Amino acid sequence: MKNLSHASAVVIGGSSGVGRATVLALSSVVRRVFAVGRDRSKLEQVRSEASGQVELRDFDATSRPAIDALLREAEPELVVLAAGVRPLLAPASEQSWESFCEPWNQDVKMAFELGQAAIAQPLRPGSTVIFISSGAGLGGSPLSGGYAGAKRMQMFLASYLQKVSDKKELGIRFVALVPKQLIAGTVTGDVASRAYAEMAGISQDAFMQRFGAPLSPEAVAAALLAIARGEAGEGAPILGVTGKGLETL
Repeated sequence: MKNLSHASAVVIGGSSGVGRATVLALSSVVRRVFAVGRDRSKLEQVRSEASGQVELRDFDATSRPAIDALLREAEPELVVLAAGVRPLLAPASEQSWESFCEPWNQDVKMAFELGQAAIAQPLRPGSTVIFISSGAGLGGSPLSGGYAGAKRMQMFLASYLQKVSDKKELGIRFVALVPKQLIAGTVTGDVASRAYAEMAGISQDAFMQRFGAPLSPEAVAAALLAIARGEAGEGAPILGVTGKGLETL
């Protein structure tokens, strides 16, 4: 098991949901956490709840210069991309091209820029970069425009970048972590479950019960820690997580 107590970590999208839970979990494990987001006030709230050293950076994570500068400053051994756009929930027939493509312009671009930056610097051997993808990339998501395709592309990117790391013998691990069910207790999970329950003609509670054991942000954060410590999914660039735990995809 890898000891992270002297490590630095970066969490992009650290102000809410899985990112927030990850910052809080890491703050008691690593030397310092850099929490990245666009809303400074939300980041400050997370820092007030953390048990260890948390440094805040408020910028747009699609910016390659900003990502390069942060990785040089933080010298992280763990980078988690938990940020993502909240897609417009509407059938494809009611989407504009701009709304349909927004997950690509945000989620995929962040993974692309981060992955390239990690390779270019490069991060130190033994580092791990984790993209939080979505089960929508496995089975589709008819009410979220290009979101499912964008999340699938994040999975492909993790595999592509891993091959580059291996070829260059950089020792950097890239992983796409795929929550295979809607995450309870998040704004996105609440909005999406309400919309899909209405489409299915059932209650929101009944829709969420289809998943069985619920999946919380804290459970996803625990899965991330297990990956970073080398306790799970060794050698697999794409891992799924459900309310029952981690699995290789």
